[in-house]
Amino acid sequence: LPSDVLNTRKVPLNRNDDGGASLTNPFPKKQPLKVEGLRKSIAYLGRHFFNAAGVPTFDLDKANQLLIAKKIDGIKAPASAPAGPEGTGAVDWLYLGDAGGSQDVSLVYRVLTAGGASHGCKAKGTDSTSYTALYWFYG
Repeated sequence: LPSDVLNTRKVPLNRNDDGGASLTNPFPKKQPLKVEGLRKSIAYLGRHFFNAAGVPTFDLDKANQLLIAKKIDGIKAPASAPAGPEGTGAVDWLYLGDAGGSQDVSLVYRVLTAGGASHGCKAKGTDSTSYTALYWFYG
């Protein structure tokens, strides 16, 4: 997604009362994403979340693919990367591989991030930070 999407539309998540993603029902209906300025909607492919064990999971249900991931490598986002609407800075660029149990996809690159760096822990509770990124999946 283009980085300005963060500033021009609501994040496609169901929110709880404190503004974070809902812990019981975080995802809205599966549908194409309409982005102002683009002629066509972006097709729905799947969802990214952390499973009950805290492992990054990419459920690309539209393509019948699943990546249960582990970090292989990463680098800091360039200093010129957009900091996001909350001003937290761009989250790192990552290279993730199969942690076991994946289906038809074995690695993903996360690049061109905008926003997403942590707010930092100030108190007990949940936290969400908006970001956009380009993900490249490989079988």
